[in-house]
Amino acid sequence: MSDAFKLPEPKGYKILIAIPKRDETFKGTQIVLPEDSRRKEETASIVGLVVKMGSLAFRDEEKFPDGPWCQEGDFIMMRAYSGTRFKVSTPEGEQEFRLINDDTVEAVVADPRVVTRI
Repeated sequence: MSDAFKLPEPKGYKILIAIPKRDETFKGTQIVLPEDSRRKEETASIVGLVVKMGSLAFRDEEKFPDGPWCQEGDFIMMRAYSGTRFKVSTPEGEQEFRLINDDTVEAVVADPRVVTRI
């Protein structure tokens, strides 16, 4: 990846989360979902991939006496609409990311495909 496409470095207690892209078709069918519907789902996403963590993430021993709640490479659950949302343009297309606080992580998810927001 060239310098132009490097991801932002989270600072302090922030965590960089990649938001998975939504399927273009409705589950189990060939019906194509409108772009607006896919965007709304990505915006309200509750699952993301931990890409990078700031140097102070999970270091507060009073808040996290048992250590970090997640690590880079984990899929996590967070509240819908949480964090700072932004997109990064790459040669492969746009990818949505969020910067969230370390205490925003609510769960680690083994398989993000089985979690659906209701």
